[in-house]
Amino acid sequence: MSEPKFPRFVRRPLSGWGCTPVEECDVYRPESVADFKAIIDQAPQTTLTPRGCGRSYGDAALNGEGAVLLSERLDRFGSFDEGTGVLRCDAAVTLADVIEVFLPRGFFFPVTPGTKNISVGGAIAADVHGKNHHSSGSMSAWIHRFKLLTGRNEILECSPSENSAAFWATVGGMGLTGVILEAELQLRRVESAFMCAEYERIADIDRLLERMEEGESGYDYAVAWVDGLARGASLGRSVLMTANHAPVDALTGRNRQEPLAVRQTRRRLRVPMRLPDVTLNPVSMKLFNWMYLARHPSGSRIVGCDDFFYPLDAVDEWNRAYGRRGVLQYQCVIPEADARAGLVALLETLTASGFGSFLTVLKTLGAESEGLLSFPMPGKTLALDIPHTGPDLIDALHRLDAIVLEHGGRTYLAKDACMTKETFERMYPRHAEFRAAKAALDPGARFSSSLARRLGLAEDSP
Repeated sequence: MSEPKFPRFVRRPLSGWGCTPVEECDVYRPESVADFKAIIDQAPQTTLTPRGCGRSYGDAALNGEGAVLLSERLDRFGSFDEGTGVLRCDAAVTLADVIEVFLPRGFFFPVTPGTKNISVGGAIAADVHGKNHHSSGSMSAWIHRFKLLTGRNEILECSPSENSAAFWATVGGMGLTGVILEAELQLRRVESAFMCAEYERIADIDRLLERMEEGESGYDYAVAWVDGLARGASLGRSVLMTANHAPVDALTGRNRQEPLAVRQTRRRLRVPMRLPDVTLNPVSMKLFNWMYLARHPSGSRIVGCDDFFYPLDAVDEWNRAYGRRGVLQYQCVIPEADARAGLVALLETLTASGFGSFLTVLKTLGAESEGLLSFPMPGKTLALDIPHTGPDLIDALHRLDAIVLEHGGRTYLAKDACMTKETFERMYPRHAEFRAAKAALDPGARFSSSLARRLGLAEDSP
């Protein structure tokens, strides 16, 4: 029997969704599981980084010192049990694929971030969370099992009860334990493709935290858009959005007649090119904030799932709006007891440093999972989109890291581009357990990434 043909690669620049940093990487696009195995077997001196849709913001899916494995060809649905809502699919199937096929059948993705254009494998690797973490946990709570191709070139079936050490190292492990090939996950049954949403304009941070505590118990989903440029008495000015999946009897007219019909309510737009770096400036960001507040008056309304969960997905290539320098997204979580003090310190430090966040979002997180490097922990999570301006911004983000550490929190690896090894180890106390689990799965340190090297998670790479 002949050996599998070794796939070719191309060398080209890659970045995350934030468009910074950019690195030259050897890029493979394996066509099959056999191709993945051939690369591991026939290129023993090359470190490997799995990459799904490239929607992590920093350098988690970059590998300037080795190769990147695109998983996009592993994109088939397997089995689906209509009675239980359990789906088995390849890892490159996207949340958008799942929603397109199964929402008309009465099922929705159980945990979703702010974009549906991510792969199932990427969602597991980042242990993603959504607007319902306080009620439903992160992605790992909804995964029954997955197949993992390890650095030993072995395929393991992993679940919380089978190869559990590999399971909990892989969820949130940012692709450093191997390639997720396929997964079995639980979908959520819904009556309609619509949401019963409540919008409330809020004047300041104290009122916002108060209303989040009062209102979240009655809603599956809750998120606040925050004016990242507001200061003084207006610090924390925001729109709080809460929602539940709409039952059929809450709908009217055509929506009630066809409750599971997915309709495009907006004309799709596209940013055709990288905009000039000066496009996002204090004036344009203030205008955006004013327009957002104007378009979201307080009140109740029925909205489509896309409108509530994925407003930015209505604009293709919207990251180009940040210009050639790109954007650094900074997301952290502060434990509940210190949430107010930490959030105020973060927002005031950022604005005092002369930087503004184009998009600022605040959510409540619930209990943490057993994932060794999973991000969520009980508290408030703040996400900031800051146009990249150079080393001064990196210094400012390091100051934010110090505030997060002071208040007992951590930053999100899927969004990070500049955290130091020392900061990482203080924020993620189970890092030694992760290293041990990775070494058992990948004794030759085949799987690495630019993020892994920066954080000291790939010190023994070949």
